[in-house]
Amino acid sequence: MAHLLLVEDDTTFSKLLSNFLGKHGHEVQVCSTIAGAREAIRSNGADKYAVLMLDYRLPDGNSLDLLKSLREEGNRTPALIMTSFNDIRTAVTAMQSGAFDYITKPVNPEELLMVLKEALNRKETVSVKTTKKPEKQSLDFIEGNSKISKQLYEYVRLVAPTDMSVIIQGESGTGKEHVAKSIHRLSKRSDGPFVAIDCGSLSKDLAASELFGHKKGAFTGALQDKIGQFEAADGGTLFLDEIGNLGYDVQIKLLRALQERIVVPIGSTNPVKVDVRLIAATNEDLMLISQTGDFREDLYHRLNEFKIQVPALRERGEDIDVFIQHFVDKANEELGRNVREISREVMDIFLKYDWPGNLRELNNVIKRLVLLSKDEIADLKALPQEMITSMEAVPAAPVKLPGGSDLKLLQETHEKEMIEKVLQDVRYNKSKAAKLLNIDRKTLYYKIEKYHIE
Repeated sequence: MAHLLLVEDDTTFSKLLSNFLGKHGHEVQVCSTIAGAREAIRSNGADKYAVLMLDYRLPDGNSLDLLKSLREEGNRTPALIMTSFNDIRTAVTAMQSGAFDYITKPVNPEELLMVLKEALNRKETVSVKTTKKPEKQSLDFIEGNSKISKQLYEYVRLVAPTDMSVIIQGESGTGKEHVAKSIHRLSKRSDGPFVAIDCGSLSKDLAASELFGHKKGAFTGALQDKIGQFEAADGGTLFLDEIGNLGYDVQIKLLRALQERIVVPIGSTNPVKVDVRLIAATNEDLMLISQTGDFREDLYHRLNEFKIQVPALRERGEDIDVFIQHFVDKANEELGRNVREISREVMDIFLKYDWPGNLRELNNVIKRLVLLSKDEIADLKALPQEMITSMEAVPAAPVKLPGGSDLKLLQETHEKEMIEKVLQDVRYNKSKAAKLLNIDRKTLYYKIEKYHIE
C-alpha cells in the first residue's frame, strides 16, 4: 500500500480515481487546489506521500509551478502530471522540471497502474546514478542509420578516448544522457564510475553540497559528513544534465574545480584532489545565455572543448523505423507482451507527428501502445483518440510560407507570433512574458534572439 496525494479540481473524476486506486490497495488524499496541496505536504511532511498525482490546470494556477517550487525546496517525491493531449508540450516541460511521467486524459486504468508502479519502484536518488561497469548493448543503446545519426556517433567515437570536456546540446528527450554514457563507455575511464546529476532538480541551497560535499555542522541540517558527486566520480565521468540551471555562485566553484582539479567541501578548508572528466548537457544555447549574464562565459569556454549537437527526432526521419522497433522490443520484454508489428495507420500518424518530446515521448507512446495491444499487431485502437484527432487536423498539403513550406517552419512562425504578441501585451516586461508563456527567462531570451524579435 502507498500513500498518494491526488491534486484534482474535478470532484467527480477525483472520486472515481481515488476509489479505483483504493481498490488496488492505495491510500489517497485528495486536494483541489495548489494551496491545499502545499498545506497537505507542509502539515504531513515531505516523506508522507510516495507519489504526487497532479492535474495540470487548477483553480489557483498550474501544477508546474507547484512542482518547480517543491524541487527547489529539495522535495524529490515522484510526480505524475495528468493533462489533456493538447497540453502534451506542457507535459514535456513538466518532465524537464522534475516530473517522473505524464498521463493523458481520459486516463486509461491499465496505463495508470503501469506508470504508478514505475513511480513507486523509482529510487529516491533517481537524479544521481552511478555505474561502475560499462553499459550493456542489448536494449539500452541504439544509434540509427541516417546520415545525421552516423555523424553524431562518429563524433562520439572521436572524442571518447580523450579527456576533453564535452557539451552535449539538444532538445529535451533527444537522448543526451545516452550520448554521455556512450562517450564514457568508449573512453579510457569506462571501468570507473559514471555519475549523472540532474541540475534542474537541485535547489540553489543544496547544489554546492551535492557537487562538492559538506562537513557535519556546515549548515542547518548537515547532520553528518557528505561526499560530493565530484569525489564519487573520481577516476570516471561526471555528467551534469541541464547545467544552465546551476546558480552563479556554484558556477564559480565549478570553474575552479575544473581548472585546479580540486574541490573543497562546504565547511572545510582542506582541498580534495579529484580526477574527473566532465560532460555537460543543455537544451539551451549556453553561448547565448552567457552573453546575457545568466551563465559565466569563462565557464562556458572551459566546458566547450568539444560540442556535440544531438538532433531532434523530427530531423531523423530515416531512423524512426529503427527506433520504433527498438522501443517495441524493449516494451515487450518489460511488459511481457508479444507485439510484432505496428499497423500502417499507426505508422502514418507516427511519421506525421512532430514529437516535441523526442525519443522520450516516442518511448512512452510505444510502451503504452504495447501495453494496450491485445494482439500481435498494434493498431489505432491502442492510440489515444486525441493523438488521432490532432493528426487529422494537420493539413494534407504543406502550408506555403515565405522561405519554405514545412511543418517545422509553420510551428516556428506560430511560436514567433505568439511571443511577439505576449511581449506587446506586457509592454516588453520579459519576466512577465516568460511567466505567461510558461517558460523560464533564459529560454525566452534564446527565443527572442533566435527569431530576431526587437
